[in-house]
Amino acid sequence: METLVLVEPFRAVFYAPYYVALERGCFTDQGIRMQLETAGTPDAAAGRLLDGSADLAWSGPMRPMLERSRDAASPLRSFGAAVMRDPFLLLGMGARPGFQMADLATMRVAIPSEVPTPWWCLMHDLRLAGVDPTTCPGHVRMPMPEGAAALREGRVDAVMLFEPFAAALEDAGAAVWYAAADRGPTAYSALYAVMPRIAEKHAAFEAVVRGLGVALDWTRDATPAQIATVLAPRFADMPADHLLRAVERYQGLGLWDNTTHLPRAALDGLAAAMVSSGAMTHHPGYESCIEASLDLVGPG
Repeated sequence: METLVLVEPFRAVFYAPYYVALERGCFTDQGIRMQLETAGTPDAAAGRLLDGSADLAWSGPMRPMLERSRDAASPLRSFGAAVMRDPFLLLGMGARPGFQMADLATMRVAIPSEVPTPWWCLMHDLRLAGVDPTTCPGHVRMPMPEGAAALREGRVDAVMLFEPFAAALEDAGAAVWYAAADRGPTAYSALYAVMPRIAEKHAAFEAVVRGLGVALDWTRDATPAQIATVLAPRFADMPADHLLRAVERYQGLGLWDNTTHLPRAALDGLAAAMVSSGAMTHHPGYESCIEASLDLVGPG
């Protein structure tokens, strides 16, 4: 058995395939003893890779793209796809049949401040709908718990957040107006590491990708109740009905593919949003951000 240190940026239901792999022994079956540690933020997770205190982490492929757009010598590379659709949801109080993205132009909207990607993607969605997000002064970034409270209290008209905040808000009378997953492929979470560590532990990383693939296969075929049961130890403080509804929603939205291949379209879609929002000046290119030697599935 080889021990690897794996870092999660924070705990979230949409990261389910990784927790399935850990809970069901998918990594252990491949000869890997995985030591999971929580960094707290995506930046902190990246820092653990760069300072050598962790072997690999999971996060948005935005991280290697962003770093390589700033410095072509950045050693970060993504591999082992797990979440290739956007998990964020836009909710308002009560149903809104016929919702259009352009409706947000005149609304007060709470945008998550914990991570930048949902805001980058929403800005791109708005521009595609003919709305300039810089002309929407009612769009305010705040932590998701605060955004949820602001919606309940009527201080905002809509809020963007992920599960289980959405399930809790539905209990208070809110409804989902827009699921960002419906946008289509968006590279949202994959494993990543630095090139020297990939070269040093290549066989072990291949084993990790195989284990993740087994977990994705199981997640594809399992019922929401089965998935929620496996996840429950990782979400002990979450109401069981919220966890189940979160899993049902994400599985229904096709958040989890049954392949570890990271599609070019998913990375390019994210890059387009990042360039559109001004997060980076150019797309550094699929080949420079993805570790092809750890793509054990290929584009077929």
